[in-house]
Amino acid sequence: MTQHIRHAALGTILAGAVALPAAAQDALPIAVQMYTLRDLGTLEEQLQAVEDAGVTAIETVGTHDVSAEEMTGLLDEHGIEVISSHVQLDSLREGIDDTVQFNRAIGNDTITVPYLAEEQRPSDAEGWRDLGEELAGIAEDLAEEDMRLAYHNHDFEMVEYDGQTALEILFEAAGPDLLAQVDLAWVERGGHDPSEFLRTIGDRVFAVHAKDNAPEGENEDQRGFAAVGAGTLEWPGILEAAQEVGTEWYIIEHDLPADAAGVIAEGADYLRAELPQDAAN
Repeated sequence: MTQHIRHAALGTILAGAVALPAAAQDALPIAVQMYTLRDLGTLEEQLQAVEDAGVTAIETVGTHDVSAEEMTGLLDEHGIEVISSHVQLDSLREGIDDTVQFNRAIGNDTITVPYLAEEQRPSDAEGWRDLGEELAGIAEDLAEEDMRLAYHNHDFEMVEYDGQTALEILFEAAGPDLLAQVDLAWVERGGHDPSEFLRTIGDRVFAVHAKDNAPEGENEDQRGFAAVGAGTLEWPGILEAAQEVGTEWYIIEHDLPADAAGVIAEGADYLRAELPQDAAN
């Protein structure tokens, strides 16, 4: 977080004097989920696209099939830090040692469970409670290594049991050590208002996945998603709620972009314009 404090101080000095170009380093807590760029050439080319968008933080997907040494070299070359890594639940169930070793080496302290395969998804409230308790155990193991565990939602966690979503049940069972990475577009697709849901989840929200849903019938070749600010989500209210609950990071993502570099650049520009200059981080 120190890096962003330094950047914020620089932004204060420059405010009102000259507008920073889009490619300037972010003073705001904006990051890119690298899954968005998975089809854009090599890892170095993907990181170049992040740098070109003026973003200085990423969320990785596993190890990207490179060594920690190679990853660190590329990060240093492009002036980028890692603020979270998506690691599959099965990998964590097998043991956290490799995950801890790699992420410690690249300077990351937050591990996020990104997705549950269909056969892993509980079918009742008790199953979601059991999963929450299991994640609490993994979070405890990671805490012993000075690392944090978060959980990322899709729409299937929005199903309700006696008026409570599966995601709420999971977090309640897991206790306060399991953080939330709230995917805003999937919350809306699950039938909930993202602003209200952020307030429901509360201060465990470590990050949001900033992506948008296209109007019905549009962007069907992109799974119906849109660049941040170009879709149906009510961003002013969402960003206000995100700030209220202390969101640390706004992570740009698109599941199937037609123009991945363009999507992250557009999303970063939108967030720079809409986030308050004292955004929590």
